[in-house]
Amino acid sequence: MEQKARSPRITHLSWGSIKVEGQEKPFKDAKLFPGGSREWDWRETGTQHVPGIQPTDVEELLKHGAMEVILSKGMYEQLHVCPEALQMLKERGIITHILQTEEAVRLYNELREKKPVGGLFHTTC
Repeated sequence: MEQKARSPRITHLSWGSIKVEGQEKPFKDAKLFPGGSREWDWRETGTQHVPGIQPTDVEELLKHGAMEVILSKGMYEQLHVCPEALQMLKERGIITHILQTEEAVRLYNELREKKPVGGLFHTTC
């Protein structure tokens, strides 16, 4: 049976910082997916708190094989998710969770043990 790359564990979360296994430095915001992680730089896609997470923000997670996606809304739930991103995920049959960041981290670490999961994590507001 083919062994798929596992999504990396989140080892620490605090305001403005998220630490991921396999990474030397913490990220401010993070993209995690099967086989890796990287800084989530909102400037790449023009993401802002409103309208929120864009389809292009999520696309990279799916390209890496995520079958389930967790989108964090920030510590105080100020980050929205634009309707187009939700529609794209729905059309592709991807189970999607939209949660406050601490709850999102808890669920992500639980799901990564069982399946290829991806996540976008916003560590402030």
